Amino acid sequence: MKIASIEPIILRVPLQERTFYSSQSKFPERNSLLIKITTEDGIVGWGEGGQYGPPGPVATCIENVLSPLLVGHSACTPVATSERLYAYSRDFGQSGTYIEAISAIDIALWDIWGKILGQPVHALMGGAFRSKVIAYATGCYYPDQPWSLPEMLRDLEVEAGSYVESGFGILKIKVGLLSVEDDLKRVEAVRRSVGDGIKLLVDANHAYTTATAIRMGKALGDFGVHFLEEPVTPEDLTGYRRVRDSIDIPVAGGECAFTRYDFRDLFVGQCIDIAQPDICVCGGLSEFLKIQAMASTFGVLTIPHVWGSGIAVAAAMHALAIIPPTPYTANPIALQNEPVVEFDRKHNPLRDDLLEEKFDFQDGCVSVPTGPGLGVTVNEDVLNRYRTTL
Repeated sequence: MKIASIEPIILRVPLQERTFYSSQSKFPERNSLLIKITTEDGIVGWGEGGQYGPPGPVATCIENVLSPLLVGHSACTPVATSERLYAYSRDFGQSGTYIEAISAIDIALWDIWGKILGQPVHALMGGAFRSKVIAYATGCYYPDQPWSLPEMLRDLEVEAGSYVESGFGILKIKVGLLSVEDDLKRVEAVRRSVGDGIKLLVDANHAYTTATAIRMGKALGDFGVHFLEEPVTPEDLTGYRRVRDSIDIPVAGGECAFTRYDFRDLFVGQCIDIAQPDICVCGGLSEFLKIQAMASTFGVLTIPHVWGSGIAVAAAMHALAIIPPTPYTANPIALQNEPVVEFDRKHNPLRDDLLEEKFDFQDGCVSVPTGPGLGVTVNEDVLNRYRTTL
């Protein structure tokens, strides 16, 4: 089975009146970069990258630099191919665009390999520990300007309550765009809305200095928060270590980390309690296997970051299926040793409409796809509706 063609596809959906903010930026659209790899026998594999920043550079990298290295070569060797591409580009692409491009290619090759063998990707990766994964709702972002705190708090209570009503037992809240005092009021409003039985997670999107992150982390303990995500900038490993040493709640991070080498530094530096590699960013499923193995040796739980289209969600579900409980116990759910899946609840047609299959959310869990490869089918009509050029 040899690769016949590689097609990068840029997707873009304007959000119009549904624009929202994280601590770092406004989101006026949903965009991503899909890749379609076709074998000489007509088997198609789908992958995704280009989620951070404009997807155009990733598409250019795939089309002009990496594709010529792949066409005519085997489509059934994702791990070996990823190593070969990284070795080729490491002098100029140890992070960012080239790793996102390799991620997309790698996911597509796993999809092809599974389809050739008639097996889901998680079976090829060693076998699933679970057929469904507990989901947490990512929401409670900031609305478009102008910002009115009283109105924001009222809307937050309604939004958080709607997630609980739909079956979620874990919610993630954004902080970092307002003052610590005002953001704590936001967290308080969500806790007031959902009650004490719902787990809360907080994501700062690396908004804080070390001192501010410590102050926020200590205050969050009063609201029963289960982890603080990205408290400081991803380059600031010393800051991560200081925050982790200073607060009682777990520290999560890694969505902006690339390859096993970045995660090695996070682990050796004792920076995080929870590793969050994004499969479409860190190097793909092949690199995820290495990151997960290393995380387990440091006693760090792995919870992949999930953003992007339905392809990104599918890839993450296969990765989540093969993560062992950390540590392995007879009752890992009770001890919170099980991974959970991020289930973003903001408007995203690339996730909700792109695939023929819908992700099955029942009883607070999302089911792992069981079909060959990624186990999902791209709706070509939807794909063409949202595809755009550079």
